[in-house]
Amino acid sequence: MSVATWILLAVLAVIVLWAVAVFNRLVQKRNRIANAFGQIDVQLKRRYDLVPNLVEVAKRYLAHEASTLEAVTRARGAAVGAAEVARAKPTDAAAMGQLAAAEGLLGQSLGRLMVVVESYPELKADATMHSLSEELTSTENRVGFARQAYNDEVLAYNDEVGQFPGLLVARICGFAAAGMLQSTQNAQEREAPRLAF
Repeated sequence: MSVATWILLAVLAVIVLWAVAVFNRLVQKRNRIANAFGQIDVQLKRRYDLVPNLVEVAKRYLAHEASTLEAVTRARGAAVGAAEVARAKPTDAAAMGQLAAAEGLLGQSLGRLMVVVESYPELKADATMHSLSEELTSTENRVGFARQAYNDEVLAYNDEVGQFPGLLVARICGFAAAGMLQSTQNAQEREAPRLAF
């Protein structure tokens, strides 16, 4: 073999080793996204488990607020379904969008329930209701932290998938950009409430 052949083989070997290293990094980052979503999933399951207990306690006091309680129950069901889809595809942008929308609806429903609870001093003073409300607030904070960790992993992955020369391996091997998990879907929900006096 000639020197030129050896040089060509060496260059090809370097390219193959580089492609394997990039592929392995992409797989690792995709797995980190799945792990980060797993942390969100744990907190969402905790949240979903708290909601029926909260509704049950509130039912004793809010017989004529059935529509509010039904809305919370329906929103929880939709969020559980969206979470199952997202659990199966933690890097799918559409699944994350559906989960964010369902979570937004559940958050709105829970917010309306908490406003109703404020109107009933005996319910507000109920020890079980107070305990469940505190636990739900704590869980909401944990979901926020887990969402941030997930989005950090998605950002690192998307950077790797989108930057040259790694994007060559990503496109050849079918690595697509992952979707961030947004807390709200539209600009109106993101705006701070305005007070008028």
